[in-house]
Amino acid sequence: MSITVGIAGITGKFARELASALLRNPDVAVKGYCRDPAKVPQSFSSKVSLAKGDAFDAPAVRSFVSGCDVVVCCYLGDNKLMIDGQKLLVDACAAGGVPRYVASDWSLDYTKLELGQLFPKDPMIHVKAYLDAQDKVKGVHILVGMFMEGFFGPVFGTYDAFSTTFRYWGTGDEIWEGSTYRNAAEYTAAVCVDKNASGVLKLVGGRATTREIAGSFEKVYGVKPKLECRGSLDDLYRHMHEMRKKEPQNLFAYMFLFFQYYMLNGQTLLRPEFDNDKYPQVKPVSWEDYFRAVPRDQLPGAYSKVGQDV
Repeated sequence: MSITVGIAGITGKFARELASALLRNPDVAVKGYCRDPAKVPQSFSSKVSLAKGDAFDAPAVRSFVSGCDVVVCCYLGDNKLMIDGQKLLVDACAAGGVPRYVASDWSLDYTKLELGQLFPKDPMIHVKAYLDAQDKVKGVHILVGMFMEGFFGPVFGTYDAFSTTFRYWGTGDEIWEGSTYRNAAEYTAAVCVDKNASGVLKLVGGRATTREIAGSFEKVYGVKPKLECRGSLDDLYRHMHEMRKKEPQNLFAYMFLFFQYYMLNGQTLLRPEFDNDKYPQVKPVSWEDYFRAVPRDQLPGAYSKVGQDV
């Protein structure tokens, strides 16, 4: 049975990976919504139905969702876009008879957070509450841990490619849950096709400690990385709040410290149950699998290449 999937924000990194995964299924038709259709990759632009419009153009949004069996939001931006822009999409789905809405999540388990704790995830909490109150649209929330590509980027602060060092807070035995963009997109495509899928779905590629990740690094690349402890988790908590108080406008000076704290302290782990077994056609990509797929010298820049070779 054919299914029509609408992707809002189809020019983004994750959206490109998702569209590519969906188009591998001959029973799936893809509709895309974006401000500039010219930015849609030529590799699949002729295979999707494209609609042009802004996130807050209500008539254009309603026209886009019309005829969809499920709408996936791939917006990434400020709180207004991530909250009000999504609410407009949800309202359009409710009015247009679209039964399911996949929220722009793909993250750690923010359902265990209080508002304000990990502030970049506050919009997700608001949108989930909005979807929970709907009676015409079922919300779908896909949790994947963190994106592995980001873990090795220079801004996250855990991996220094120049000195081949993994820097960590805590003991080094805390768990990191992660997925690649492509693997998360493959799982999302499977969820879209599964018309019975709704609610929170935990679909993670791999789980490993900093020490285990360093061990896999050595196993795959034949180079033993250094391990450097930056302090305890209590030290991290104090440091991230001090940095935020000192330079509140310099978001990137402290934002990823907050992410690290709420992952490493165990609060946002997806455990104990996962939903990967519901989609056996998708093979989870572990941290070691990721190393085997990416040359060592390309680890720091892998994030920038996401969605480029679809």
